[in-house]
Amino acid sequence: MSKAFTKETDQDDEELPASLSLPAGTRNYMTRRGFLALKDELDTLLKVTRPEVVQIVSWAASNGDRSENGDYIYGKKRLREIDRRIRFLIKRLESATVVDPAEQEGMDQVFFGATVTVCDVDDGESQTFQIVGVDEADASSGRVSWIAPIARALLKAREGDSVRFASPAGWREIEVLEIRYD
Repeated sequence: MSKAFTKETDQDDEELPASLSLPAGTRNYMTRRGFLALKDELDTLLKVTRPEVVQIVSWAASNGDRSENGDYIYGKKRLREIDRRIRFLIKRLESATVVDPAEQEGMDQVFFGATVTVCDVDDGESQTFQIVGVDEADASSGRVSWIAPIARALLKAREGDSVRFASPAGWREIEVLEIRYD
């Protein structure tokens, strides 16, 4: 059978990593900043990155024997990766529910988009983070996904409340010091 009609990789059918998948039946909440970041990435892939790789693959294909042409083989692989990411971004953007934290100002409870300062009851260390969408979470920047255990435990909490949650290090108890919507 000709190789032209066989699937090159099964990676297109892979499921999302657990860190990027949403619980069944939930909405894909996202802040305006997160939505715009994904949209910018999609635009860059469509208008800059993909056309550059297509041009390289086209040049490599014109060189003749494609079976041993590293530029062609790598370029086709890179195109598949780019196309997979483009499909992922389109699905995420189509299913996004954009929530503007500034519109929730005056709320005295923790909801999506809140910037929360908490204090660990055991060691007294305080920490500030914002509850954001799955695609924009970055713990090193203080942005925690709304489906993370700490965020789920804090939902609907008020200033002064203590909540317990299961962390990788075991059960922790934290107290909510401040809630704001930036």
